[in-house]
Amino acid sequence: MASILSSRRLLHSQWRNASRSLTTTTHTPTSTFTAPPPAPSTSSEPEPMTHYKITLRRSAISLGDKIKGTLISLGIHRRMQTVYHRHSPEAAGKILRVKELVEVHNVPESQVRTNSEQKLDRKATRGYKVLGNRREAFMNIGEGRV
Repeated sequence: MASILSSRRLLHSQWRNASRSLTTTTHTPTSTFTAPPPAPSTSSEPEPMTHYKITLRRSAISLGDKIKGTLISLGIHRRMQTVYHRHSPEAAGKILRVKELVEVHNVPESQVRTNSEQKLDRKATRGYKVLGNRREAFMNIGEGRV
């Protein structure tokens, strides 16, 4: 019995040491292209990530009421809807509960969008441009004469 345990320990220690002795090599390409220098930024530190950007990717139609309730408490009502929540333990717990259904990104406060801003982003551009109206054109006709 003792020999079996010692052989297991030996195999385990050999496996552990073998995994530690693995080395990786990196291949550096020999191209003449050099990357442009990074653009000078106004601040040396990046913005801190303060919010979760949560997008519902899969529907919760056939799932239980607890999962649906969690989505409602997050403020998500339809598929592909995006909401923002400040980093907090409550938000993190809710996200973990529905992690198979949502896509989550950490974003800084400057990238947080309100519902109206998101709606304007999705809105198509006008297919025409208003140059003037008939009333202004009519009123300006007589100004050129004396």
